[in-house]
Amino acid sequence: MFFPSGKELNLINDEHFLKFFQWLTDIIIIVISEKEYYEGVGKRVNYQEVTPCLKGVKKLWRQLLDTDLWKTIKLDRKILIRSVRDGVPKEMRGDIWKLLILQNKLHQNGNVEHQEFNNNISNKTTSDYDALHYDLLKNQLTSHQHAILIDLGRTFPSHPFFSSAAGPGQASLFNVLKAYSVLDAEVGYCQGLSFVAGVILIHVNERDAFDVLKYIMFELGFRRHYRPDMVPLQQVSMYQLTRMLHDSYKDLFDHFDANQIAPTLYAAPWFLTIFASQFPLGFVARVFDLILMHGTEVIIKVALVLLDNHRELIKQCSSFESLVEFLKITLPDMAIIQMEKIFNQVYSMDITRCLEAYEMEYHILHEEISRPIKNSSQIDDCDKILTSLRRQKMELLEQLQIARRQILSLEEENCFLSNNQMKLKSQNQILELERTALLKMIDQMNNKNEVNPNPEKSEELITNMHSSSGENVPLGI
Repeated sequence: MFFPSGKELNLINDEHFLKFFQWLTDIIIIVISEKEYYEGVGKRVNYQEVTPCLKGVKKLWRQLLDTDLWKTIKLDRKILIRSVRDGVPKEMRGDIWKLLILQNKLHQNGNVEHQEFNNNISNKTTSDYDALHYDLLKNQLTSHQHAILIDLGRTFPSHPFFSSAAGPGQASLFNVLKAYSVLDAEVGYCQGLSFVAGVILIHVNERDAFDVLKYIMFELGFRRHYRPDMVPLQQVSMYQLTRMLHDSYKDLFDHFDANQIAPTLYAAPWFLTIFASQFPLGFVARVFDLILMHGTEVIIKVALVLLDNHRELIKQCSSFESLVEFLKITLPDMAIIQMEKIFNQVYSMDITRCLEAYEMEYHILHEEISRPIKNSSQIDDCDKILTSLRRQKMELLEQLQIARRQILSLEEENCFLSNNQMKLKSQNQILELERTALLKMIDQMNNKNEVNPNPEKSEELITNMHSSSGENVPLGI
C-alpha cells in the first residue's frame, strides 16, 4: 500500500488526490477481501460433485460471469437451461446462483407470495421493505434467537465451516436466520430452515446468502412451507405426492399403505430442508441448481424419481421399522453414478399439469370437508357415530390382542407337538433297525443249527429285547 513521504504532504492537501488515494485504498481492500472469500469458498465446497462439468461448460459459465450483461440484459433461457443441465462448477456455484436469480427476476415479475407480503407487512410500505438493510435486521432482537442457537450445532455438524461453536460458519448462519426471522414475522424461524440457509452459506457470503434465502422464500413461494400451520406442506404437497404415487406408482403406494407409511413420514424432512438433512451435499447442491432454474416443483420430481429408482428394494422391506430405516438411512447413501441417473430422469419428467390438477382437486375437497354443517342435529348424529366407531375400534383392538395371544399359544403348542413327532419318528426308525437285525440273527441261528425256527420263541426273544431296552413303542407310526 502507498504511504506518502513528508515531501509529498503538500500534495495530500489536494482534494482530488485525497479522493484518488481513498479510492485506491478501497480497491486494494476489496481485492484482498475477494481473494480471502474465494479461497474460503474453495475450502467449503469440498464435497463430491454430481454431474462434473466439462471444460467447455466451465468456459461458458466463466464467459457469462465475466461480463456484466447478465445483470441488465435477459439471456436466452434455453442456453441457461442447457448449461444448468450440463453441470454447475462447484467453485462458481454461488455466483451462478446469483446469475440465475437475477435472470429470473428479469424474465418475470415477482411471485404473488412476495407481492402479498409486501402489501400486508405491518407498519411498512413496499418501498420501506425494499430499503430494509441486512445489517439493520440482524442487529435487532427476536424471540426466535434461542431456537436458532439450539439448531446451529445440529446443522451440518461434520462440515468444517459449521463444526466450531465459535466459528465463522455458525456465526454467519445465526445472523442470516435471525435477520430473516425479523423480516418475516409470520414465519419467524422453523426447524429445517437452518439447513436451507446452511447450504447457501457454503457457496456465498453472508449478505448474499440472505438475499438468496429471501428469493427462495418469497419469489419461489417456499415460505408457505414454513408457516405455523404448515397447511401447504402437510396437505397440498403431500396430497400431490400421494396422488402421483397412487396414479403412476401403484405398487409403491399399496406397499406404503399396507405398512402404514404416510408421505409426511419421509417426504416432510426432504421438503422442509430441500433434502439437506439426509442427503450428501453434492446431491443437495444439484437440487438447488434445478430449483433456481425451474422452481420448487423440482422437489416433488426428485422425491418421485428417488422412490421409483429404489422401488424393488423398498418392496423388499416388509415392516414399518425396516421401511423407515431404509428411507432415512439407506436410500440417501447413493453412489455418484446413481445420483446422476436420478437427475437425468428429473430433467425428462413433465408433471406440471398433473400437479396443478391435484392442487385444484385438493382445494375442492378441502372446501367440501371444511364447509360448516348448519343443522345441529347432523352434528350430534356425527358425534354419536364417531363415538360409536371409536368404541368399536377399541373393542376390535382388544379382540385383536386376544387373537394374537391365542395364535402365539397355538404356535407354541404346535411347535411342541412337532418336536414330539420328530422324536417318535426317530425312535421308530431305531426300533425298526433293531427288529430287522434280530430277525436276521434268528435266521442265521436257524440255518446254523439246521432246525425249524420256532416262531413263538423268536417273538418272545424280540419282546425281551424291547423290554430290556426300556422301550414300549409300536413299530409303525
